[in-house]
Amino acid sequence: MTKRTKEILLRYAEKYERAFPSPDPSEFLKAAEGVRNQEATAFVAACLSFGSIEQFMPKIEQLIEWAKDSGGMDQWIRRGAFKRKVRADACRCFYRFVTYANLHAFLRTYQQIMCKHETLGEYVRENGDGTGLGAVKAICAAFADSDVSYLVPANASSACKRICLFLRWMVREPPVDLGLWKNFIRRESLIMPLDAHVLKQARMLKLLKKEPAAMATARKLTAIMAEVFPGDPLRGDFALFGQGRSSGD
Repeated sequence: MTKRTKEILLRYAEKYERAFPSPDPSEFLKAAEGVRNQEATAFVAACLSFGSIEQFMPKIEQLIEWAKDSGGMDQWIRRGAFKRKVRADACRCFYRFVTYANLHAFLRTYQQIMCKHETLGEYVRENGDGTGLGAVKAICAAFADSDVSYLVPANASSACKRICLFLRWMVREPPVDLGLWKNFIRRESLIMPLDAHVLKQARMLKLLKKEPAAMATARKLTAIMAEVFPGDPLRGDFALFGQGRSSGD
């Protein structure tokens, strides 16, 4: 990496950590009241954050609105109140490839995790290894038998962009992220969310070539970011994603 490229990344990170492009799904989880609602809102929002931001933001907002009468996302899922709005036998589309039946299976599995482990965080603490990759694998395994691969990948060989984004929110600290899981996952072990903006900017800066959007590529880019941001490689997410969104890439 050239000195100029490093300077560019440092400048972008400083800029977009202070003024992240809006709208962004992180706005929903910061508005949630209480740490359990923040965690549940963050996970649901992350899992639905694919495709056009103009399309998925209203879908996340719709679920948050449905959850209000239950006191928030955590109780809406934990108590099974989601079943009144999201029927198991509804084959109509909720968002893109996700049917209401798919969404029901996702929320039902999440509810089962809550019932057995209290929170998703406790499940990851018990089944992970204190690293970002271990947390990704644990979350994938929890949903692997639920036919919800459009929302949670069945295994960690794919880039698992949305889970990596969720982990950034959970581990890195405020004011940008939440830091709810900082005590049992090491910040330096987090993996770059391999968004299309991130990939394009990384290639423009000659950090990557034509590697596919896979976990191996995400880890390779994370190692490169660790050279620029020691101990906190996901500052590179703000640099690459922020610049990509702002420039319209």
